[in-house]
Amino acid sequence: MNIVSTLRKSRVRVTVAATAVLALTLAACGSGDSDSGSGGTEDKAAAAGITLVKPGKLMVCTHLPYKPFQYKDGADVVGFDVDLLDLVAKDLGLEQEVVNIEWAQVTSGAAFQAKKCDMGMGAMTITPERQAAISITEPYMDATQVLMVKKDSGIKSLADLKGKKIGAQADTTGKKYADDNAAANGYTVIPFNDLAIQTNNVKSGRVDAAINDNGVLYDFVKANPEMEIATEFNTGEQYGFAALKDGSGPKLVAKFNELLTKAKSDGQYNEIYKKWFGVEPKK
Repeated sequence: MNIVSTLRKSRVRVTVAATAVLALTLAACGSGDSDSGSGGTEDKAAAAGITLVKPGKLMVCTHLPYKPFQYKDGADVVGFDVDLLDLVAKDLGLEQEVVNIEWAQVTSGAAFQAKKCDMGMGAMTITPERQAAISITEPYMDATQVLMVKKDSGIKSLADLKGKKIGAQADTTGKKYADDNAAANGYTVIPFNDLAIQTNNVKSGRVDAAINDNGVLYDFVKANPEMEIATEFNTGEQYGFAALKDGSGPKLVAKFNELLTKAKSDGQYNEIYKKWFGVEPKK
């Protein structure tokens, strides 16, 4: 099987209200086929000691958009994180289904406790506070914070933002970094609920700069040549996927860790990385 071709065809439907209606319709139509379909997938998950929120599905919570990690392409959710969690879904014979939810519900563990999802994704930085609240996988990518501005702004550092406004995404490590350095540099932090609103407010001039993860802001600059990355901050962050602190959470984390090791050794991780970032990952 061609790995790249398979990856490019991987599409994940965002959860919508119509899903419940469709599920009931399919159940009614296929009630005589109980020995096929989800039975096998349930057996694989059960054999691994995993109890799922929804039979036959790997339910994944995130906060959209966060391109290129997860974002909507038409009716589908695609991205780097989506493809990586598909490793788990396919290994267990499941279909990945994405739930768009407030980001704080993922990092606090509330989404898992409420049984809205099995895992969480979102280029999530591993922090001690988050590790205390949720199960987190081994790191799958390194990251840092960067400052994005308009090319003609003259802004090169946080010090150049004295008396100005900097946009930050709520409940992120970028927001914390901006807050921690605000007093020393004399700027005002304006929080935004998602990445798209944050970046577009820099374009419109409502705020003078934005701070966020390097992966998403470099991706935005690539598509918006009037913007630029002014500087990077060596925050030494690493991303992990989230799950419930107890129960099936640690088992899903262990399963991803196992599959990540395999994907790095057989080249599949590099294929996924290059698909979304255009280059091979740094050694």
